[in-house]
Amino acid sequence: MRKLLIRWLINAVAVYAAVQIVPGIRATTAWDFFGVALVLGLLNALIAPLLKFLTCPVILLTLGAFTLVINGVMLLLAEFLSPLIGARITVDGFGTAILAALIISVVSFVLSAITGVNRKGRD
Repeated sequence: MRKLLIRWLINAVAVYAAVQIVPGIRATTAWDFFGVALVLGLLNALIAPLLKFLTCPVILLTLGAFTLVINGVMLLLAEFLSPLIGARITVDGFGTAILAALIISVVSFVLSAITGVNRKGRD
């Protein structure tokens, strides 16, 4: 349970970083960041594996770069679904979504490495 909360916090910080760095993506309240992080986590757990499976040849052909497109689509889906839980985020376009998804991925990776949340055998 502790790891899940830490990952949620890391994703919320990553969404905050993307909003601060990427022009064209906007969110205002703390709940926006936490809510979008929650929706992104659920989408990445439920829908992203299916999309990655279906686009496996394209991912292999582009040496993994197509996963950025999938992450951008996940962010656009989060923009669409997050109002259902009262969180609001605005993404201006597909290019903005891909850039923001890149920032979210990098920040999440770095913070996960620093906190050690993904290490095996710890809880």
